[in-house]
Amino acid sequence: MATALSALLSWPTVALASGPSPLEELTRLRAALGPACPRLFIKRDDLLSFGMGGNKVRKMQAVAAEAMAARADTLITCGGVQSNHARVTAAAGAALGLHVLLVLNRPAAVHGVEPSTDTGNARLDRLFGADMQFVDSREERARAMEEAAASLIAGGRSPFIVPLGASTPVGAIGFARGVAEVVSAGLSPDAIVHSTSSGGTQAGLVAGCALFGMPARVIGISADDPPAVLTAVIQDLIGGVAERLGAKPASAGADREIVVDDRQVGDGYGVPTPASIEATSLVARREGIVLDPTYTSKAMAGLIALIREGAFRSGDTVLFWHTGGMPGYFA
Repeated sequence: MATALSALLSWPTVALASGPSPLEELTRLRAALGPACPRLFIKRDDLLSFGMGGNKVRKMQAVAAEAMAARADTLITCGGVQSNHARVTAAAGAALGLHVLLVLNRPAAVHGVEPSTDTGNARLDRLFGADMQFVDSREERARAMEEAAASLIAGGRSPFIVPLGASTPVGAIGFARGVAEVVSAGLSPDAIVHSTSSGGTQAGLVAGCALFGMPARVIGISADDPPAVLTAVIQDLIGGVAERLGAKPASAGADREIVVDDRQVGDGYGVPTPASIEATSLVARREGIVLDPTYTSKAMAGLIALIREGAFRSGDTVLFWHTGGMPGYFA
């Protein structure tokens, strides 16, 4: 365990965000949710000091170091038009002097048409100097990235493909390192609740908790995929984390339960629900904190639902990991 933890802490990273993100107690939200509500804290990764913040910064610090070690001159990645990961990749390219190509799928309403006005994350992508290539569906993105990489290689460039969400074992290692900030703050939560989608954040949290000896139950509130799909992805990523750290799988959390709750997905990815709208309003009006419409609003809706269902005891401590995504609020 000590060797694996040492490997985690010494893993090569690029310093994009300086210092830990704030860790705050949500006393007014707790009061609003009633006497049975556990003690609530929030990890403010929305305030990470790079590229408008968010959980993707933690992953990118490790993945960008991997790309630099491979002597890449171009980062290629994919996502939706309002992808937080694409925005952070664009910012990382700007900071590191790398060209960035983003393969983005258009909303169904504008298939075949490039958006005429950039908003939210897409506007920031352009500001950071990234090139954009648009496709009509999620299914087309992987092939488009491979074709773009082949074209760049033929032209003498050195591209590095970053998979969706930087959800690779290396990206998960980048996120696992963030658990050290919770440990350093002296907080030992009974549960950590967060938004889960491509799996890397949840894999990193599970692995980080295991490596730092934190028994917290990690609960992912799905933004899109069902539990069976995400669980398989997360387990595979945790296995990859263990392999890269030279650790036994159990040391990196392979024996821990993967908890994915998909009851907040509603009509689909990025589509608000009555519960997510309530969560956004409640947190804003009680704590002055803004949630994004795609991920954190549904994650908070999931946490509120669990509290109302009696999933926690009033004496428990629950940490909500705010994964950012604020530019999406202005899309």
